[in-house]
Amino acid sequence: MCGLSGELRFDGRGANVDAVVRMTATMVPRGPDGVGVWSAGPVAFGHRRLKIIDLSECGAQPMVDNELGLTTVFNGCIYNYQELRDELIAAGYRFFSTSDTEVIGKAYHRWGRRCVDHFAGMFAFAIAERDSGRLILARDRLGIKPLYLTGNSERLRFASTLPALLAGGGVSSDIDLVAFHHYLSFHSVVPAPHTILAGVRKLPAATVRVVEPDGTSTDDLYWRPSFTRDPAHADWTARDWQDAIAERLRLAVRRRMVADVPVGVLLSGGLDSSLIVALLAEAGQKDLATFSVGFEAVGGEPGDEFVYSDVIARYFDTDHHQIRVPGTRLLPAVDAAVAAMSEPMVSHDCVAFYLLSQEVSRHVKVVQSGQGADEVFAGYSWYPPLAGVGRTDAVDAYLRVFADRPHRDLPAMVEPHHLIEADASRHFVASHFARPGAETAVDAALRIDSTIMLVDDPVKRVDNMTMAAGLEARTPFLDHELVELAAACPPELKLASGGKGVLKNIGRPLMPVDVIDRPKGYFPVPAIRHLDGPFLDRVREALTDPAAKARGLFRPVWVQTMLAAPNDNRTALGANALWQAALLEMWLQTHTVA
Repeated sequence: MCGLSGELRFDGRGANVDAVVRMTATMVPRGPDGVGVWSAGPVAFGHRRLKIIDLSECGAQPMVDNELGLTTVFNGCIYNYQELRDELIAAGYRFFSTSDTEVIGKAYHRWGRRCVDHFAGMFAFAIAERDSGRLILARDRLGIKPLYLTGNSERLRFASTLPALLAGGGVSSDIDLVAFHHYLSFHSVVPAPHTILAGVRKLPAATVRVVEPDGTSTDDLYWRPSFTRDPAHADWTARDWQDAIAERLRLAVRRRMVADVPVGVLLSGGLDSSLIVALLAEAGQKDLATFSVGFEAVGGEPGDEFVYSDVIARYFDTDHHQIRVPGTRLLPAVDAAVAAMSEPMVSHDCVAFYLLSQEVSRHVKVVQSGQGADEVFAGYSWYPPLAGVGRTDAVDAYLRVFADRPHRDLPAMVEPHHLIEADASRHFVASHFARPGAETAVDAALRIDSTIMLVDDPVKRVDNMTMAAGLEARTPFLDHELVELAAACPPELKLASGGKGVLKNIGRPLMPVDVIDRPKGYFPVPAIRHLDGPFLDRVREALTDPAAKARGLFRPVWVQTMLAAPNDNRTALGANALWQAALLEMWLQTHTVA
């Protein structure tokens, strides 16, 4: 897990190495263990390293393979790199390291852009071809690892974070109005390629982009689960599905223990992280380090779920760390979390993940997390109501339960010059639902959530907050082979028992049922859900700052009305609407976007 950056010139000039150095310098938290910069004519790469696999300097990046004429920078982990290494050695390739980075370069040389089909893991990488001048950019199937881009007719720049591109200079700070619409209406999710800034784009998940020396490029979308029933599974019983998914999940958890350093688990006390601990215990893992976080209660809302995480820690005798965050640490952490965001992220989970990661990184460098299980196995409350909805009515039904607010409400909130006529979010959802596959309304919702919402909300959240502490988070529920199997699974098996029925049945023989049948929980941060005192002051400061007034995103009357009743206005899914607006301004001001 690392941070990468780079530039490719199209105008005949040498790469701006100083800009690459500046971009790389912003990502020290992502890679505190080493730094490297490389350039050759029109191309330059930068890299910050977090040592997880091959701790020697042989694994340093940018990795230059003179024999093959390839230079690679990489962020992530290829879990099956050892098997691929053996296969490549058998094909005649010679290795100078034991790193997964070198496997990527040699796999690309052997299989070209289809090398990604061979990778089981999370990744964003760039490869420069010495002889052709071509640049290859790629991102993993579920978008677990980020890759941001900015460019013009003269050059392309790319980096693991958006603020790194800002540090490189020359980025337009205009607000992308389509992205702004998504932010306010599509549950704050801004799908690729958009970002909140018009001058920055992101490479979509499951995409390989080939950039030619003249700046032309082609994209290859190499993976898209269909969410249809496979005739080969037509005779499977519920137990057959349960057994197949359990076995695939065991493999996913086992894969994510591959490291040259210890691996822990973020244990929230919910079903998903508890199931990871249970499967590791079943596999014989001893002295597993687990970590839970909790906050002070506010407004009658509890701030921890230790009662459940403690049950799991005791049951499996883990080396458990219960992290209690006093109220005095929370407000400073809000600004620190905002500074760590590559894009504005509304969920209060960000602050919890940020504080948890800062503490966990004192003990381990790698953790497994339960992120993604809700989107893959139908754990959210909006899925069951869709079960009886016809496919033609699915878009309306989905937006009723997921969208923060309808398009018609935006003029009362947003200044006219930041409005667009079209209902961009509805159009996006309708286009996605209209694609082939996804037989039922539930299938369509799971498809958009696991390939779009998941990528640009919870997965991005985990990456940004853990990497701000130099901590690598691995997500077994996002193993692409597990996701493919889950997509083919009949929706009724996932919806059973109030959601994630198949996972609950897998867990019953493995762990205490009190954790399995408990009400669904979240990372609770009550002080943000219920704005008061210094937190409300911070929100007011952001929305009334001269920069906010000059930008003019929100109508002053709307802002004042919201500030007068800060906890009365909620989105469809219960988020604080005032926090949503304030968070955007806090992010823009923190990253000095004019």
